[in-house]
Parts: sequence; C-alpha cells; structure tokens
Amino acid sequence: MNELDDFRTEVRAWCAEHVPADWRTAQSGVADEEFVRFQKAWFAELHSAGFAVPHWPAEWGGGPRTRGAEMSTRTRGAEMSMPVEKQVVLYQELAAHDAPRLVLAFVGIHHAASTLLVAGTEEQRRRHLPAILDGEIWVQGFSEPEAGSDLASLRTTARRVGDEFVVSGQKLWASGGMHADWCLLLVRTDPEAPKRKGISYFLLDMTTPGVEVRPIRNAVGDSHFCEIFLDEVRVPAANLIGAENAGWRVAQETLGAERGMTMLELAERLANAGLRRLVRSAPVDDPIVADRLAGFETEITGLRGLCRRLVEHGPRGPADASIVKLYYSELLQRLTDFAAEIGGPAAHTVLTKPMSSGWESGAWVLDFVGSWEWTIPGGASEIQRTIIAERALGLPREPSVV
Repeated sequence: MNELDDFRTEVRAWCAEHVPADWRTAQSGVADEEFVRFQKAWFAELHSAGFAVPHWPAEWGGGPRTRGAEMSTRTRGAEMSMPVEKQVVLYQELAAHDAPRLVLAFVGIHHAASTLLVAGTEEQRRRHLPAILDGEIWVQGFSEPEAGSDLASLRTTARRVGDEFVVSGQKLWASGGMHADWCLLLVRTDPEAPKRKGISYFLLDMTTPGVEVRPIRNAVGDSHFCEIFLDEVRVPAANLIGAENAGWRVAQETLGAERGMTMLELAERLANAGLRRLVRSAPVDDPIVADRLAGFETEITGLRGLCRRLVEHGPRGPADASIVKLYYSELLQRLTDFAAEIGGPAAHTVLTKPMSSGWESGAWVLDFVGSWEWTIPGGASEIQRTIIAERALGLPREPSVV
C-alpha cells in the first residue's frame, strides 16, 4: 500500500469509530440549541483528529494534530499542511460514511479564514483563527435587499468617527446569522466613489449594541436565513480588513474560497452522499432511469475533476471559479429534481430533513427546493454566465443600464 492508501485506511477507521450512527434521527426536528451543541461537538471531534481544517496552513492548525499540541512553524503562505490528494480522500470518506456536514463552521473555516490569511493583520489572525478552531461562529454580511448579485450596489454605510466607524444599514440572506459570534461585513465608506471603489471590509462583533438579527423562514420551513439590521453600530477601526475603500478586492478573496476548496468538498458529497444515495433507492432496472443516472455519474466526474484542478493549480482563466460554481449549482438542481420525480408521491410526504445534512440529504423534494439557494447566492447563475461570456469567451460587455 502507498501513503494515500494508508491514509484512506486511517480515515475509514476513524469514521467507523467516530461518525455518530444515529445523527440523522437525532438531528431531525431538534431545537436550535441542540443543533448548535451538536455542530460544535462534531467540529471539535473532527478538529481533534486533524480533519476539520485540512486546507489551512499548518502554522494556524491545518492538518493532523492533537488539540492543544504546538502548531508547526511552517512559513505562512507555504503549501497546505495536507496535500490536496489527501483532502480529496478525506472528503470522499466523510461523505461515504454519511458524516454530518460542518454547517455552522462553514463560513468561519472557509470564508473568514481565507480572508484573514490573505488580507488580515497579524493581530486579527491571532485573535480569530484560534477562536474559530475553538468554535467561534461566523456569518457573511454581504447581500442587501437591493444588492444581491449586484453586490457593488450595496447601501449600508459607515462614517469614520475617531478610531471607530459608525455603521447603519441592513444585510439580507445571512445564513446562520442568529448563531454567529462575528460577521464579515461589507459597507460603503465613500458614497462619492465609483461603486467598487468606495467599499470597505470589516470584522463585526455581533454582540455590539445596535446589531439586530431577525430569522427568515424559507420555503422548506427552515430559518437559517437572517436579516441583520445595523443601527449606528460602532466598529473599531482596528477591525478594518485591508485598506479603507479597498474592500471590493478583499471580498473577491472571500468569494474565491466559496468557489475553491469548499467546492471540492461539495463535489465529493454530491458524488458520494448524493448520487450513491439516489442509486440505492432508484428503479435502476428502468432503462430511462439507468441512462439518467449514468449521465449524472459522468457530469459529477467532470465536476470533481474541475474542482480538483482549481484547488491544485489555482484558476487558469478569469472565469474558472464561475464555471465551477455554475456547474455545481445547476447539476445539484437537476439531480435533486430527478430524484424527487422518480421518488413519486412518497417523496412528497418527507417533510423534514436532518439539520446537519447537506443539500443532498435524501429528502429529495426538500433538497430540490433547497437547491435553488445555490443558483442565487455567491452570484446568481445569470451573473456567472455573464462573467464567463465576457471574461472567458471575450464577448462584448452588456450595455450599462442607466
């Protein structure tokens, strides 16, 4: 056996011992407090084995280590502490063993961490990266009622008053906001500047006076979407990420995380937890069903290859990340739509899904309704197609709307 085979054996043995066998039942219809407790406990379990943040540099806790052990002194920015091929194995085995997803930690370990590592100060990294490993929960405060896919049109404002910025405005579709300790916040600090030039990026303590979070009930009955209202909220200038009025560029690093390593994990789950689950329940003796399933297998194989290439080599073209995001979101939608179709009337009687599952839980009707989320946030499919057309294919830019 080679090193990769040894690692797969190690992960399989760990999953067999540590993945809760009854978590789907235990996480169905539970109160928010129990969901948060379970998520934090599962994150700690993964972290203790070195499986929670394999994409982080070793200096900050990436890769196998024991909780409390000294971190490696590897130079920041060097290669990931766990090679990509091992990360692929890890995500494959977690999905194959039906492990719960890190729903609450998702923004912290991906979006917040990548932003801090690329653009944060040393003090900001030392304050937040260890705290994320100890369970600090983050939310992304980007979208607004009139600035979703057109993020540069955001209207939340901040004015400088001494060593603070005073922020007022509203954020929308902030997933997990009611549980968050900190927020990645985009605001307009120069209303006279061109749209992308007057935006700044802040770290917001969600306990700050003037912050109000209101859950929004979505189409499948969940309330993980939230509105965040900001009324004269005072944010220390020390919480500014990057330069003032240069937040748009920093935000691209955050969105890049959403379309990089996170997509690798989601692609593996779509293959193992999604398609495999569907195959087990589908009438595969029907040639039409078998043909559709084979088509999904081919598409998912292509997606996994794209995600792995993007992570291993970085974007080779200006629209690579958009291609992956568009491909995954619409493939997820087609697969869950087909699963709900062949599930027949019985599929429509499944009205709950485990709170710690992904977008391919097996409650196919709810999964299909939920899959529409992925074609909207992080840049709607229409926006992704425009980016691909203009940046990758060199087609003329769309005319500006006055």
